[in-house]
Amino acid sequence: MSFCIKCGNELHLKHLENEGMIPFCDKCNEYRFEQFNVAVSMVVLNKEMNKTLFIEQYGRKIKVLVAGYIKKGESAEETVRRELFEEVGLNVHSMKFQISKFHEKSNTLMLNYLVVVEDLMVLKNFEVDRFDWYDLEEAYQLTNVGNLAKEFYDYFYEGYKKCMN
Repeated sequence: MSFCIKCGNELHLKHLENEGMIPFCDKCNEYRFEQFNVAVSMVVLNKEMNKTLFIEQYGRKIKVLVAGYIKKGESAEETVRRELFEEVGLNVHSMKFQISKFHEKSNTLMLNYLVVVEDLMVLKNFEVDRFDWYDLEEAYQLTNVGNLAKEFYDYFYEGYKKCMN
């Protein structure tokens, strides 16, 4: 069951040409496309591109990528710069979009970037419990199956290995 974001009326599915079945508000007489969160995550590399950064957060002992939600009015690239600096005190030297994936559990479209940073001096904030720099192969082995960090890192690493061969 979903509701109109403008009037609160319950929505029902109605056919929209070239779109299929879309939630519709009878009171506003308008279609309401589903809404979701948008966030960025980052495969962070040093300038030599031989080390990558993973963090642990919120008391969980799993290795994850630096990530954060995009704020209204902010571009994805601005969010990458902000979140990287906020969480670990690092500055972007260069970045490149890699791949996106919808994360059903958090209703979030994740946009993943490959980010090269200026230095290795991490200044973690309260959101980060622990961090470590890993060799690229080592990082490929340590990421947990079933989480987006693994999927995004594997995407980077498999492309990296192809380029090196």
